[in-house]
Amino acid sequence: MASALTLPAPLKKAFSLFPLQTHPPVPFAVRFPLVKPTLWIAPPRTPSVGHVSLLSTDVECLKWQAYIALRGLTDVAVRWDIPPEGALGGRLPTLHVPGTVADGNLLVAEDIPGWVDSQVTTGIDTLDGYKDEHAKDESHAWVSLLEGVVHAALILSGSAPSPFDMFIHLSGNKRRPIEAILSPPPAPLTGFSSFLPTFGANISLSALHPQYTEAINAVSERLGGDTWFLGSANPTALDAFLFAYLHCILHTGDVTRLEVARYANLVAWERRVGTKVEAAFCIALREYRE
Repeated sequence: MASALTLPAPLKKAFSLFPLQTHPPVPFAVRFPLVKPTLWIAPPRTPSVGHVSLLSTDVECLKWQAYIALRGLTDVAVRWDIPPEGALGGRLPTLHVPGTVADGNLLVAEDIPGWVDSQVTTGIDTLDGYKDEHAKDESHAWVSLLEGVVHAALILSGSAPSPFDMFIHLSGNKRRPIEAILSPPPAPLTGFSSFLPTFGANISLSALHPQYTEAINAVSERLGGDTWFLGSANPTALDAFLFAYLHCILHTGDVTRLEVARYANLVAWERRVGTKVEAAFCIALREYRE
């Protein structure tokens, strides 16, 4: 049925002067064609003489580097020239994998396990690699410990809280606030009588240190001389998390590092796993090699 609405003749004549035309897509040359999976990470440490580290200084990025490597994947590229604002969701890491789209597909961190499962020929069983159901249940407690007290100590060792943290919070920085990590949450920096709104966390590294010391001691005792944490026959996601925290802590410059360094089994384990993780990656961009 013809539409009851018609354009007025003057308007129709005006539109006829500007006809709608379509054109085929214009091909574009990709400067660095994607030839292998590439993980976008926060920058590694400043390279020392004769060695460029491929391990991110950001613990969240390093968790996923370790996860990919410990699942047995190799020849995965890394690049660190993309800021968090350019990543999916405004945070790193982002995995760039070859696909049917012009220059591949982008995956957020939460989608990395599914992609890894599609690449690894030997799948993870219902126990996620742990030796029994009890170990699998126990792993949740260790993840909570690492992402709680240990993560908070790592944050505090990097920078002391200051009133300027308010502006970082208001600017939309996606860094997880320390009050969301600890249970119970610490008191805010401002009190009821302050003219400033409630923000920040009133906690210092020295106040957290007893809990942190106890946590590291527990990790050392539980690891003992085992090859993998909780006595697993092969590395699990918990091993990836543990390595990321130990590596980042051992490269800080304060008492946080010393607390880990006093345990020989943790230092030796971190070095052994670090060698395996770094060997799984290569540099993505030509500029980094020059």
